[in-house]
Amino acid sequence: MVFADRVEAGKKLAMELAGTCKQNGVVLAIPRGGVVVGAEIARILGMTLDVIIPRKIGAPHNPEVAIGAVTQDGITFFNKPLLNFLELEEKDLARMVEREKREIERRMLLYRGQMEYPDYSGRCIIVVDDGIATGYTVKAALRWIRQKFKPQKLILAVPVAPQDTLDRLEDEVDQLVVLETPDDFYAVGQFYLDFSQTTDQEVIQILKERTAQQA
Repeated sequence: MVFADRVEAGKKLAMELAGTCKQNGVVLAIPRGGVVVGAEIARILGMTLDVIIPRKIGAPHNPEVAIGAVTQDGITFFNKPLLNFLELEEKDLARMVEREKREIERRMLLYRGQMEYPDYSGRCIIVVDDGIATGYTVKAALRWIRQKFKPQKLILAVPVAPQDTLDRLEDEVDQLVVLETPDDFYAVGQFYLDFSQTTDQEVIQILKERTAQQA
């Protein structure tokens, strides 16, 4: 399956998620592209929309290679075998971790106006992105949410992800909802006709519109 764009992917996921959260559902979307997908789910199912902002920690000489991730509270998760292979220690990445923490704070304040969340404790929480490759940022988000909110149910919903990544994530959630698990997976963008970059301003506008709809 190839999705026309993130809006279509969100609508298809909403159909799969119907009835999953009986009440008090919260969609926590990963910016930027995941917010477009998550907004459709929240709109169709009548749920709260908010963002969760984990950040990838890339290899020092190849930033595209994910060797870990960090959450807004500074909790870090590393791919230990890869660190060993690259002959790196966690302390070698301290400066990079701090830089990503500052970027998380910048985006939280830009998108939401504050770092603190409403009390989502004990609610059904759906974590949404526009697709998953390695899964390290998503894993960081899931563990942070589990620790922070102790949700009644934690669901991961994405349009597309490779099966080996999902195998690593299934123990982190109560339910996985994934539309496509292709064998030939190279990048999330290959499964969208329109995978144009979502801007900060679009994220801000989407969140404002959803807040107004909920008022």
